[in-house]
Amino acid sequence: MPGNFEILPDLAGKSILFVGLGNVLHHDDGVGVYMAQGIQENQQIRVIIAEVSLENYIGKINAILPDILILIDSVLFSRRPGYCQLVPAEKIMDYTTNTHNISMSRIIGFCSAQTYVLGVEPAVVSFGEGLSSRVKKKADLLVRRINTCFLANSHGFL
Repeated sequence: MPGNFEILPDLAGKSILFVGLGNVLHHDDGVGVYMAQGIQENQQIRVIIAEVSLENYIGKINAILPDILILIDSVLFSRRPGYCQLVPAEKIMDYTTNTHNISMSRIIGFCSAQTYVLGVEPAVVSFGEGLSSRVKKKADLLVRRINTCFLANSHGFL
């Protein structure tokens, strides 16, 4: 699978918060929300669906105090639709995410957790609902792998 998932530290015993971002009224821009809805919570994993208003959830994120924060969003990597990559949040400024009201650098400043962006390249971001078939297929695969990994052994990721 494309992407660099080896950058995560050892996850044994660490709490992880997945936050689904995006505008569900702009097709593939809603991939983060779609994926967050499918991630199963457990003792190690929590999920927040923030859509386009991440700034409204900073207090809740900090109250949960995750060791690792993973923001799931559509990201323009200039690759084929469905390409995914896990990127440290401080490096995501090299890519375009423009449907949010707050910059990634501000998020990093507000949160104490190690922060990553799990980005999925969109195919369609025009007005309308539902994911394109290629992005939905990748999102479903990622959600299955996240759920399987953490339900099976809580030590790995993708």
